[in-house]
Amino acid sequence: MKKNLMNIGIKAKKASKIKIDSKNKNKVLKKFLNLINKNKKKILKENNKDIKFAIKNNLPENLIDRLTLNQKKLEEMQASIQKIIKLGDPINKVIDRWQRPNGLIIKRVSTPIGVIGIIYESRPNVTSDVSSLCFKSGNVIILRGGSEAYNSNMIIAKLFRDALKINNIDQNYVQIVKNKNRKSVDYLLSKMEKFIDVIIPRGGKNLVKKVQQLSSVPIIGHLEGICHTYIDKDADLNMAVKIVHNAKLRNTSICGATETILMHKKIIKKFCNPVLEKLTKNKCEIIADATIRKNFNGKSKKANEKDWSKEYLAPKVSVKAVDNIFEAIKHINKYGTMHTDSIITKNKKNADLFLKNIKSSIAMHNTSTQFADGGEFGFGGEVGISTNTLPPRGPVGLNQLISYKYEVLGKGQTRD
Repeated sequence: MKKNLMNIGIKAKKASKIKIDSKNKNKVLKKFLNLINKNKKKILKENNKDIKFAIKNNLPENLIDRLTLNQKKLEEMQASIQKIIKLGDPINKVIDRWQRPNGLIIKRVSTPIGVIGIIYESRPNVTSDVSSLCFKSGNVIILRGGSEAYNSNMIIAKLFRDALKINNIDQNYVQIVKNKNRKSVDYLLSKMEKFIDVIIPRGGKNLVKKVQQLSSVPIIGHLEGICHTYIDKDADLNMAVKIVHNAKLRNTSICGATETILMHKKIIKKFCNPVLEKLTKNKCEIIADATIRKNFNGKSKKANEKDWSKEYLAPKVSVKAVDNIFEAIKHINKYGTMHTDSIITKNKKNADLFLKNIKSSIAMHNTSTQFADGGEFGFGGEVGISTNTLPPRGPVGLNQLISYKYEVLGKGQTRD
């Protein structure tokens, strides 16, 4: 195992020294797109093996949902690649330029990060998305997917490598770890700092926590997505009902799903039942504080302190009454995970107060937290969402997968 991983690292570093122009990057991506189209039946056949494995091993329903591919998801995968092809190449761009009094010209120029390690669970579309994004941004990638999606990941990675080979580009721009042993993850994290420049974990809390504890290289990632939707005293009722329903139930298994609803106490009598009844009619479980339970006509469970820190990833939601916007902000900054939080209000002053004071990497006004997605941001896709305080933050797409260097141009100047 160690020898194989070390060999992957050596090949990745070698590949990272090869510079590929925009034209050839897009040729590879177009071929990859074509190969996915030609091999849809094979991809679904391999994915079906993984689904059977997941059911046999009683894996959680939300994990199986993320694992499952179908025609629609394959079309979404292809649409993401098409968007990435259309986006400009982010490498060798002059980010900033200025001249010093001594005549020196200084330019800040974008460069690839280098070798990126992606450790992820469940979602086979990640294999396609991150391979495409990393390749277009000039980065070499080492993929280590979860054993539950092994067959799906293998065929998608193979198709990308085939696209590279057909275009006479080093296939090791994209490599996938074939070893299913969890020790391979430990080794990647703790022993390959000579070969990997950054690690991006995509998966559940336990995976990300493990990566944070073991990694000897920098990490881009988030631990949990405890997202909030706060309904302000000046909210529009119809808008609130519509947004909350979408934010919670459009897809409960994604990290951008709202997990806690906060309601200003002044609008509870008017808003509580319409907002929560829309959820319960769609089989969402309500876990609420005493004030909400007193005003809600439907079924609910009593919330305790731990419920404000739960990422359900299921049709369940915590609901709490707050005295004012300041209490809402305080609650979010205490229990949230700096992922995505939204305010529903017609009051622009309150909206601005909320947007400027929550610590989240994505702050929203009058819209669904489910828009926390690189594709929805126009990035073509994402390798993940970062809740780090240091950049990159939020969806990490093409233009976030870069570093930079300074180019200093002189005419013989020497320093006094």
